[in-house]
Amino acid sequence: MKKRFLTVGLATLLLAACSDEQATTNETPEATTLKVASLIPPMTEILELVEPTLEAEGINLEIVVLGDNVQPNAALAANEVDANFFQHKPYMEEYNRNNDANLVPIEEIYFANYGVYAKNVDTIDALPDGATVAIANDVSNIDRSLALLAQHNVITLGDKKDVYYTEADITANPKNLQFEAVDLLMLARMYDDADAVVMTPAYASPLGLTPKSDALLTEGIDNDFAITLVARDDNKDDGAIEALAEAMTSDAVREFLKTNYDETAIAAF
Repeated sequence: MKKRFLTVGLATLLLAACSDEQATTNETPEATTLKVASLIPPMTEILELVEPTLEAEGINLEIVVLGDNVQPNAALAANEVDANFFQHKPYMEEYNRNNDANLVPIEEIYFANYGVYAKNVDTIDALPDGATVAIANDVSNIDRSLALLAQHNVITLGDKKDVYYTEADITANPKNLQFEAVDLLMLARMYDDADAVVMTPAYASPLGLTPKSDALLTEGIDNDFAITLVARDDNKDDGAIEALAEAMTSDAVREFLKTNYDETAIAAF
């Protein structure tokens, strides 16, 4: 009887061990949380659109909406978020240079059609001599603004003396335009105060302005300024980052941009 008891006991223990192993095997893995910093629509809307896709893959997308164009890169560099989605590659590269950071572009998502807007004139030729033109004050967007004006022969630029164009590179300025550099988030406010403003659709849209209907000049897509998903060099190959990039370049995102933003946000994929 004693031997039989031991045999039954051993079988019971083995059965229990197998049951525990099976329970562990069948246990749903804990979802991966992916924190992505962003600023404004359509950036935040695209992230919201792909949330269900990522959730189905076991990835919990946490969208961190920040209040200015400095915080997203600072948060990413400090490992406070895993990626960000608000900037073009030249802006990211300038941040890297100034902060000894290792941010990397993952995927270009859309072109924010840059444009020149003016409240009181309908054509660029109608701007008065000496007109004040408001532009963003970071070096990559100064470059972009000047290049847009040069693209349409409003000014002439010489060869770049450094990484970016600056006002010092202007070789001809027939209208004697006066440039006022302000923070990106101040551009929309300058629409009432300056003769013209050079800005993206994100800042023109709250004013009821679109590149297609209201801009005196537009940039198009022949440039390096697509709004891009950005991560760090140490996490660029993470599966969750790759899944996010794939979801953000889906047909659903392309259709969303086409339906809701037309020319203001042109798919880059």
